[in-house]
Amino acid sequence: MEDLGALKDRVSGAVDAARDEFIALSRRIHETPELGLQERQAADWLGATLRGAGFAVERPVAGLETAFRAGARGRGARPHVALLAEYDALAGLGHACGHNLICMASVGAAVALRRAAPDLPGTLTVLGTPAEETMGGKVVMVDQGVFEGVDAAMMFHPSRNNWWTRGALAAQSLAVKFHGKPAHAAAMPEKGINALNALLLTYHAIDSLRQHVPSDVRIHGIITKGGDAPNVVPAYAEGDFLVRAAARATMTDVMAKVQRCAEGAAAQTGARVEFEQGLVYAERYNNGVLAGFFAENMGRLGVQGDPPPSEGGVGSSDIGNVSMVCPTIHPYLKIADDVSGHTVEFREAAASPRGYQAMLAAAKGLAMTALDVFYRPGAVDAMWSEFKKTVPGA
Repeated sequence: MEDLGALKDRVSGAVDAARDEFIALSRRIHETPELGLQERQAADWLGATLRGAGFAVERPVAGLETAFRAGARGRGARPHVALLAEYDALAGLGHACGHNLICMASVGAAVALRRAAPDLPGTLTVLGTPAEETMGGKVVMVDQGVFEGVDAAMMFHPSRNNWWTRGALAAQSLAVKFHGKPAHAAAMPEKGINALNALLLTYHAIDSLRQHVPSDVRIHGIITKGGDAPNVVPAYAEGDFLVRAAARATMTDVMAKVQRCAEGAAAQTGARVEFEQGLVYAERYNNGVLAGFFAENMGRLGVQGDPPPSEGGVGSSDIGNVSMVCPTIHPYLKIADDVSGHTVEFREAAASPRGYQAMLAAAKGLAMTALDVFYRPGAVDAMWSEFKKTVPGA
């Protein structure tokens, strides 16, 4: 076998050789933002790029129209490395989470591996995972068995820091729907049941609840429907909430309390309440062995990691569900200083020279880490051994 270091240099060189190609597609996706489960153009473009590199592309996957699986089997089925691509945008903000960089780093890593190391001793797969920002495509794909047989799942995320390991909160969405009774707001208000009042009471109750939850808990929400006209008692009101916590058990407990806030508001106003819960995003378990390979490879590129935050400063992602079923990493690379995700400023950074530089570095790091999984003696056993010791229920 060719020396592993030389092979890594060759794969990194393949990323450099395709630099303009990768940046152009990332920019194209950035300029054409698509919301979750509507990412048809992004899935088409990424799939075409992977077919051109020799991958067999399957779509849809797990019943999701914009999910895809692009596979290239080498000399055997295992080890099996999956590179994950996210490409959905945010409503009203476009690619303010940098998913145009995420998908191109994973696809770029896969294309570089195929061009520089086409005879791998295992299986390389790119999984297109839609709707991370909304309903959680990876949750569905995990539940449908898409990750069965995967030995390493990897992706990167743009950020304001270089973090090779960083946790994430478990999360679940909750739609709260109040049904009241319309009436003329001036002539006969006593005949009405105000659904908006019930929703506002729910907000106040949640504000009080925040004083009595663990410090890792986050509860936030918006009013999506508050009535139709100010001179009509609102007969219907709806709010979307998100409950997060460091562990699913805590999140589930807090979710029940949030629902009781709404039930109390319904009892006070006479409105009827119904709930619609979203899929559960699990907390994230970073595989230390796999993260160590990535850190070493980023060091080869002259990129050093920062200590992750000891508390706070984290969000949620459906890759947590992936980390419950196979060794997983989700490192972060800096694309801007002191810029928060989900903002216009972050959206601009995701199409900046610095953003593309981080994307290409991530593609190299992911590709070289895949080579470690394929070629390092004992790597897969070490990854799975740690997984079984650290992931609950493994």
